[in-house]
Amino acid sequence: MEIHDLKSPPGSKHSRKRVGRGLGSGHGAFSGRGCKGDKSRAGGGPRLGYEGGQLPLIQRLPRKRGFTNIFKIEYSEVNVGKLNVFEPNTEVVTELLYKTGLVNSKKKPVKILGDGTIDRPLNVKANKFSASAKDKILAAGGTAEAI
Repeated sequence: MEIHDLKSPPGSKHSRKRVGRGLGSGHGAFSGRGCKGDKSRAGGGPRLGYEGGQLPLIQRLPRKRGFTNIFKIEYSEVNVGKLNVFEPNTEVVTELLYKTGLVNSKKKPVKILGDGTIDRPLNVKANKFSASAKDKILAAGGTAEAI
């Protein structure tokens, strides 16, 4: 059997309903749209989400409004105070932060935040630094390198 041999079963194909072609057709006069009103006219009908005057769903559920920014970057955040677990002059990278349990994903970029104090020089390599975190790392004698 070839594709050109296939035929639709009898009764499965219907001819198009030709409306507005006289009373004898059965679809004349109002063309199956009823009489008058919004839905009888071309382009008529309520807008999307209209519920006949009832308070629409989108207004009843305010938590559903807004949008999700698909370009948002989720960072793994580490505060400067947590970096005191490393020995002085250690090179702190994402892999090391993951092994010590300070971040829970190697896939997310790391941002170092400025909460807490740091008392040892560390060479920190992360994707981003807050201004206060960078100042604290440099004040302790370390380096803060954005990768």
